[in-house]
Amino acid sequence: MRKRILLIGDGKSFMVSSIAKELRDERFEVIQASPNVTEIERIENKPSVYLIYIDDLDEMQELFVYLKDKAVENDVSVSIIGSPDEIEKAKSKVAEESIAAVFERPVNVKELGRKMKQVVENEDLRLQKKKILVVDDDGTMLRAIKSWLSEKYQVFMVNSGIAAITFLAKNEVDLVLLDYEMPVTTGPKVLEMLRSEPSTSDIPVMFLTVKSDKDSVMKVVNLKPEKYLLKTMPPAELLANIDDFFEAQKARNYK
Repeated sequence: MRKRILLIGDGKSFMVSSIAKELRDERFEVIQASPNVTEIERIENKPSVYLIYIDDLDEMQELFVYLKDKAVENDVSVSIIGSPDEIEKAKSKVAEESIAAVFERPVNVKELGRKMKQVVENEDLRLQKKKILVVDDDGTMLRAIKSWLSEKYQVFMVNSGIAAITFLAKNEVDLVLLDYEMPVTTGPKVLEMLRSEPSTSDIPVMFLTVKSDKDSVMKVVNLKPEKYLLKTMPPAELLANIDDFFEAQKARNYK
């Protein structure tokens, strides 16, 4: 396991420098950046573990907007160093499930090093999970599905068909759960677009919908979705269908 961390903070700060030194002494690979979104975006092969040292929360507003977007994509693990008040305000700006650890100032760098080792180990385990993209224009449904599946899978969420196409152009996933009825670009249209592109034509797709009529099902048969599941099914049944799909896929790969 490579222990990699993106340390975000003022590089001239004595505490940031001390934290970076302690982490490197503990055999972490530390990449440092200022709280500047443009600078962070330019870093190639960024770690998914971010450690943020808050000097001035007001000057980090753009950073936390950026982190909120990354958290929606389930793309990062965020740990925060700051005063109790700064930590509470920062936590309100980022999805709670993306926050892995918090450290109050003055921080004990030895304790921080030990805890960040566990954060990196947990993130490494998360990244080994299969990746599922959920596409639905209903935010409540998105959050519910993510809560049902996140223990066993990496779950990414988008709220429109076009957002799904854009996401899949840049990211690989193992399965797409696709809503049938969406404004502007419907689920069947999204699947048709995926099947027409060589880079996305083989992505497994399951419809997850309230439409159970024969006509709706027959419209997408030729696009070969893996399954056609109803949103009304119990969460355990949805999870079982996904588990069965990946087990069957694994069995085919071993033949």
